Amino acid sequence: MSGKDLGQVRTAENSGEPHVQITSSQQGAGPLRSRRQRELLALMMGLFFAFGFCTVLVDTLIPKLKAVFSLSYAEVMLTQFCFFLAYFLVSGPAGWLVARLGYLRAITLGLVVMAAGCVLFTPAARAGSYPGFLGALFILASGVTTVQVAANPLTALLGDPATAHSRLTLAQAFNSVATMVGPIFGSAVILAHSAVMPDPRSLSAQALAALRRHEAHSVQAPFLGIAASLLVLAVFCAFVRSWAPAARGGRGPGSFADLLRNRRLMLGALSIFAYVGAEVSIGSAIANYLMLKHTVALPLRDAGRLVAVYWGLAMVGRFAGAQILRHVSPSLVLVACAAGSGLLAATAGVSAGLVAAVAILCVGLFNSIQFPTIFTLAIEGLGEETPQASGLLCLAIVGGAVVPEITGVAADHIGLALALFVPAACYAWIAGYGLITSRRPGPHPAVPLPLTSETAGGSAR
Repeated sequence: MSGKDLGQVRTAENSGEPHVQITSSQQGAGPLRSRRQRELLALMMGLFFAFGFCTVLVDTLIPKLKAVFSLSYAEVMLTQFCFFLAYFLVSGPAGWLVARLGYLRAITLGLVVMAAGCVLFTPAARAGSYPGFLGALFILASGVTTVQVAANPLTALLGDPATAHSRLTLAQAFNSVATMVGPIFGSAVILAHSAVMPDPRSLSAQALAALRRHEAHSVQAPFLGIAASLLVLAVFCAFVRSWAPAARGGRGPGSFADLLRNRRLMLGALSIFAYVGAEVSIGSAIANYLMLKHTVALPLRDAGRLVAVYWGLAMVGRFAGAQILRHVSPSLVLVACAAGSGLLAATAGVSAGLVAAVAILCVGLFNSIQFPTIFTLAIEGLGEETPQASGLLCLAIVGGAVVPEITGVAADHIGLALALFVPAACYAWIAGYGLITSRRPGPHPAVPLPLTSETAGGSAR
């Protein structure tokens, strides 16, 4: 293999700091054979499915934990707070780990941390401890964040740079499939045998603790099975770690202070914060909303199953949106989708019966393109500062921790239906951002757009 194939380190002449080191392998023409690239790409698809599946199960856990521990809406939304707080706290260290360990080593570590989080559901269930569940969720989310930070750029490197966007879209499609089938799995194995919890005041402390341990037991087996699957993936990633290109990085040339003064970028970060918060708030509230008497009064298991419709519509919208964005201004598409989501959330807040149920489920269809479109609009024209800008936007995913908690507090005071105006207000902000960017289009990006840890996606999941 020639030195040209391996690439050369490039150093910033003006700052003395190493830039992200670009090799020919990282540009898609590297040392990996086509067969190994295809095999690694298939592995990435499996990883996107895995962390999407784990993420969406949090939505299924919410009605279960609310019933078992007799929680208020504000208290039960702490599940989302703990989960998305990990994005804010772990994204930076995860990027450092990728640079230090390499892509597949970091992914392996992330999978092991995810498995550890899943295993910790067992002692939490045996103790009947809600704080124990929150701790396990935070550890699970820390692993998910690490895997995403490594998997997104690695997916981009596995082939021709011109088709990197296509590869990421395919990976996100697998993530969407996971968010659709996850609630079906969760409702079948977690919610299927849930008993109606009596008034805690009617039981002794010992009887209440025993009942909570019994009801929480249904959570153990599925998460232990998920942990085993994640460990198998981790072993495989460790085995093929030499197949991946090297991950090297350093400080970019842009000033972070300059980025903070970039109005378009900062408004975009606020829009990411609002979008992830609104999406998670709606997804977390759907099951309990469909159980309300004035909507469709579904039993817990059926309501949990219908969460899959919300995420399934998001998957359909993602494929359709990819085609629409080729012909229509992204800013205008964002305005239309954000307005649609906001109107549907508001409709669900003031309507009843089947109309209310259909409205809240169809929010997912309009959510589909919002995160990637906001992200793209926010980084237009940033050139070599794009990687730092991407990190700033990634931190804004913490909106998935904050906005659901606000929604939960509102639900406790004015009811769950009217609390849907909190995410509706978030969508109104996003529509405004679309209007701003449509009137002030940014310059064409000077460098290829980097990949982010959407899950969200995500979705942030």
